Amino acid sequence: MTPLAEPLLAWFDRHGRHDLPWQHPRSAYRVWLSEIMLQQTRVETVIDYFQRFVTQLPTLADLARADEDEVLALWSGLGYYRRARFLHRAALQCMREHDGELPRDFDALAALPGIGRSTAGAILAQAHGLRFPILDGNVKRVLTRLHGIHGHPGQRVVEKQLWTLAEQHTPHERLADYTQAIMDLGATLCTRSRPRCDDCPLQSRCVAHAEDLTDALPTPKPSRAIPTRHTLMLLLRDHERRVLLQRRGPEGVWSGLWSLPEAENETDALQKAKRLAEVDDAQTLTAFIHVFSHYRLEIRPLLFEAATAAKRIADNDDLRWCDPTQIQTLGLPAPVRKLLNDTWESDA
Repeated sequence: MTPLAEPLLAWFDRHGRHDLPWQHPRSAYRVWLSEIMLQQTRVETVIDYFQRFVTQLPTLADLARADEDEVLALWSGLGYYRRARFLHRAALQCMREHDGELPRDFDALAALPGIGRSTAGAILAQAHGLRFPILDGNVKRVLTRLHGIHGHPGQRVVEKQLWTLAEQHTPHERLADYTQAIMDLGATLCTRSRPRCDDCPLQSRCVAHAEDLTDALPTPKPSRAIPTRHTLMLLLRDHERRVLLQRRGPEGVWSGLWSLPEAENETDALQKAKRLAEVDDAQTLTAFIHVFSHYRLEIRPLLFEAATAAKRIADNDDLRWCDPTQIQTLGLPAPVRKLLNDTWESDA
């Protein structure tokens, strides 16, 4: 047992999280799904999504058989939709190349779409008890503070140092528990702000605590101004209260999801709406802001009533008329889904 692992596991046995849904059973598929969902998302948010996902798609084979729309619909609201597409592609690749299972070979596992070094290590350690270190955001924060490491953890030289430390601290036994324990420590005690140092089992050996550096470490990423972009969303609604959805292209934000047609200005919006349906002037709905990691998007919805719209545009691979029930089966960006639901509710 390594010097860090022993007190950490003793703390985990008393205070760690032992009732997470992907721990019962702790299969490779369930661990993999949870690890992908937990990337940039809190446990409290993930639990309901995870349970809904495995109820609908309980095995890797079920995931591979599902179409992308079904996968994205189950993911809708979690954000970072590229994760869901990679999940689906990896399942298909496993069916083709790995007899329908996630490989136990590290290199083969890490080569699958959306699975890097840390995620592969987490899967193998938790599902199979194999000795591989992990280095997710929580673990980076713990190790950075524990060893007093300066420099943004995303920098190559800092990340290399952290991987070396992660390897040294990983024990040769109780790998599943250790992996969960060090993630739990970062998520519940060694938090980004207001860490609970007095409750930490590693406090006596923590450089950041001893030198009053917990607020300074990890070194933050150099800040930059986040730009604001603007778009008009066209909400075309026919006499049956259905709205016209358009599938987004393979590139850019929300790629592959169903959304609303967009325009840059009012003139362009009206021209586009008239190409799609027989409409009159638009009603401007309340604008709102959606924040991405690298920019803010101001969305101004324009509502067009289209009495005979369905005759002009029929359902196809990229355009679809949907009522409130039908959108539940499609992958939509969370702000678009909320906009549509709010609009339908206001008309009820």
